[in-house]
Amino acid sequence: MPIIEYKPGAGFPGVIGRTADESSPAWPAAVRAREGAPNVLWIVLDDTGFGQLGCYGSPIATPSFDAIAAAGLRYNNMHTTALCSPSRSCIINGRNHHSNAMAAITELASGYPGYNGVIPFENGFLPEMLLEHGYSTFLVGKYHLTPSNQETAVGPYDRWPLGRGFQRYYGFLGGDTSQWYPDLVYDNHQVEPPRTPEQGYHLSEDLVDKAIEFIADTKQVDPDKPFYLHLCFGAAHAPHHAPKEWADRYAGQFDDGWDAYREKVFARQKKLGIVPADAELSRHDPDVPDWASLPAASRRLFARYMEVFAGFLSHADHQVGRLIEFLRTLGQLDNTLIMVISDNGASAEGGPTGTTNEAQFFNAAPEPIEDSLKVIDEIGGPKHFNHYPWGWTWAGNTPFRRWKRETYRGGASDPFIVSWPQKITAKGEVRTQYAHIIDMVPTVLDLLGIEPPATIRGVTQAPLHGVSFAHTLNDAAAESLRHTQYFEMLGHRAIYHDGWRAVCPWPGPSFAEAGMGFGEPISAQKLSELDATGWELYHVAEDFAENHNVADQHHDRLIAMIGTWYVEAGKYNVMPVDGSGLARMIAEKPLAAPARDRCTYRPGTQSVPYFAAPHVLNRPHSITAQVEIPDGGAEGVLLCQGTAAGGYSLFIKDGKLRYVHNYVGRAEYGVESNAALKPGKHELRFEFGPTGKPDMDHGKGAPGRLELYVDRTLAGIAEAPVTTPFVLNPGALTCGANPGSAVTGDYTSPFKFTGTIHEVTVDVSGELIHDSEAELRVAMARQ
Repeated sequence: MPIIEYKPGAGFPGVIGRTADESSPAWPAAVRAREGAPNVLWIVLDDTGFGQLGCYGSPIATPSFDAIAAAGLRYNNMHTTALCSPSRSCIINGRNHHSNAMAAITELASGYPGYNGVIPFENGFLPEMLLEHGYSTFLVGKYHLTPSNQETAVGPYDRWPLGRGFQRYYGFLGGDTSQWYPDLVYDNHQVEPPRTPEQGYHLSEDLVDKAIEFIADTKQVDPDKPFYLHLCFGAAHAPHHAPKEWADRYAGQFDDGWDAYREKVFARQKKLGIVPADAELSRHDPDVPDWASLPAASRRLFARYMEVFAGFLSHADHQVGRLIEFLRTLGQLDNTLIMVISDNGASAEGGPTGTTNEAQFFNAAPEPIEDSLKVIDEIGGPKHFNHYPWGWTWAGNTPFRRWKRETYRGGASDPFIVSWPQKITAKGEVRTQYAHIIDMVPTVLDLLGIEPPATIRGVTQAPLHGVSFAHTLNDAAAESLRHTQYFEMLGHRAIYHDGWRAVCPWPGPSFAEAGMGFGEPISAQKLSELDATGWELYHVAEDFAENHNVADQHHDRLIAMIGTWYVEAGKYNVMPVDGSGLARMIAEKPLAAPARDRCTYRPGTQSVPYFAAPHVLNRPHSITAQVEIPDGGAEGVLLCQGTAAGGYSLFIKDGKLRYVHNYVGRAEYGVESNAALKPGKHELRFEFGPTGKPDMDHGKGAPGRLELYVDRTLAGIAEAPVTTPFVLNPGALTCGANPGSAVTGDYTSPFKFTGTIHEVTVDVSGELIHDSEAELRVAMARQ
């Protein structure tokens, strides 16, 4: 007898009699995709510029991406928001970033509707839509859409990936992570990487392994069930971590510098048809020195930074190739709709000279080049959190000006590749239609024949802001359906309308010309001044790289476009305009729990992300551990926060209580107890008392006194001349071990505590123990 099915909610079509032999069954129908529905694969790269993929003119080898492009299309007029979280929200739900409350990255959230980092449920995600049409939905890799204060074991989990339509998840929730020692989440819980760097581990490979696993799990049970895979690499965001053999493939290839790179890439872009034949290369950026003017040692260092970056990107491309080959083996590749995008242009967060530790950028504490040169052979490895100089950023966005965080085309124009062998007849062509990442969801729905849902899980849905570009896939001459698009990122504003683009740069066209750096706030008076004199106008239909400011010649058009920007800003929650950077990052925000002065932790629990942990920087605080030392002693971490890039650790080694503060990976300041700990129960305590004010402008946190107490008796004292000023990044706090990258070179991770920890309490109330006589005795003994 055939199985009878009925739609849930419909009347039961079977027969119910007094007994089973008088009855006939029927079953609620499962949600199934229509026959022949394609798989959907989105590959989201990070901080990858317009001129950094081989098929977009780069000398960096990306044969897998090139092959996808050869089987499909490359777009040269796709736009992003110019920053990570905002772009990722637009990509996944088809609404503008301020309407998603994602004016900036989640870590810079502030208390305004367009800025608070809490994406409304009425802005449904593509996986939520596709679930209703019989798709399996997977997210592998970077998410960066959970409010930073909700990335904790207490959740709430409704804005984690599994709460927004993904059935399976493996990756990292925050903005960046070590590729060697990543902060991994599997579904809704933390996990450790399956191998160590010494055993050959790298995150890019791990992510593709998991993507293949998820697909295989589905296809072996139901070969006809389509999947949607959202694959988001850490590449090419800092840290630029690459296996040494991959970086070494590029040895010497960038010795001629970023000026030469731009010229060669631009010439190749014209040959490939990626830029118009009459396009002009953008000007030499005032913030970037001429390569030839640099000392030989700087050129050697900067070239190595770029070799590592290239190796990082090529290594990720190789992993994509493994995934594509797996789909081919399954017979699924021809019916897989692939879209490849980067979330913004290349990143300038390495500063003018690059860094072996990106945390130094966030803490305004750049390292001397001499220090970087000492570890040049280690760059890209597990010991560092490296990022190249912004000369390579500028070159990576060839032919455009500027970079990530800014709304010139260098920050907001990105590579975009589409392939669907079964349906796209054009192969290897270039498309020039204007598009924005909010158009990706409407295009997929259009291609799948799916209407945007009116409700998702009972929540009435807001209209999509994007428009489909499906009609352009097989028609190079088709008109774009997108006529207007606003941009705003950290006070940097722009508006596009029918081939014209107005830009109001903040703090200016370059830092050198502005006389100030990134992150300066904008007052009401300053905003009025900018609206009066700060806008530039480019006819991008004819001036591809925004070289000719024609604001004076088309003043009426510019005034109209500024007015349009404000209309769009009113529609999409853009106000208030806020140019601040670090000020937003360190501002007080709601935590996962109500604010309190005392936080207690226990071993074996999940790590606590930085923005949900107590803020100890630049303030008096204490860490108190209640422990038991067994006969024969114990060792290991009691509490730590951060990584080798910066942080602190309270631990026992060689029988003594120790504390180390790692200042942005550059120096370690520590203290140890004057005697070994005896077996038994102990109260072990660390206190930090500031002895001066922080010098934030120069990247120096408050100096202070480091004190250790054993059973409330002073056992060690030392001075830290400087501490971390702004933020620990990465900054997860862990009790009982130091997973991943070790905060200090005094031990090897995970250095789990071998005694018993009952609890560890962090107190930021300012209540400290003062034993003046003991302090004097210890200080004298150290002379």
